Amino acid sequence: MTEDRIENLLGQADRTAGPPGPVSVNLAVVRRRAGRSRAVRTVGSGAIAAVLLITLGIWAHKSTIPQAAQEQQKIASIEDQVRQLQVTTDAALKLIHEVIEDERKQRRLDELQAQLAGIPDPREEIPKQIDKTAFTLVYQADRLYYELNRTDSAVEAYNQVIMFFPKNRWADVARERLDDIENAKL
Repeated sequence: MTEDRIENLLGQADRTAGPPGPVSVNLAVVRRRAGRSRAVRTVGSGAIAAVLLITLGIWAHKSTIPQAAQEQQKIASIEDQVRQLQVTTDAALKLIHEVIEDERKQRRLDELQAQLAGIPDPREEIPKQIDKTAFTLVYQADRLYYELNRTDSAVEAYNQVIMFFPKNRWADVARERLDDIENAKL
């Protein structure tokens, strides 16, 4: 991945720099040199060739120094851009990780809220359970009295309903049944 980034940066630097400048050739200079070369052949072509090579070498060396310096500047500029991009990328990745973590926490919170919504409210559930328990005791007492003819056990169960749940509607039913049992004995 790093190679791709560097390759993209180098491509961008090439596009920014543009194509190389045009090379100009001065034909008059070339003709003069050609004319001199005929004259030089008679004077000593070897010495002139050596001077020419030294001159070209010096000229090439001088022209490569600024070019090398420019290339070093370009490389330094590209390296600086790479560092800046790395800092930007690191910051973006950190932000992305934070967003992902926030989304994960939000999903978990939503799941927990959905679970909480499914749990009945204890303020509503407790009275329902009390009513259910009182009903169950009255039902058992009814079975003891009506089906099994165990009047003493039924009276004890009705009294328990009245004692444990005095303000419940099933306590009222238990009181009625106790009155019915008393009236039946008479």
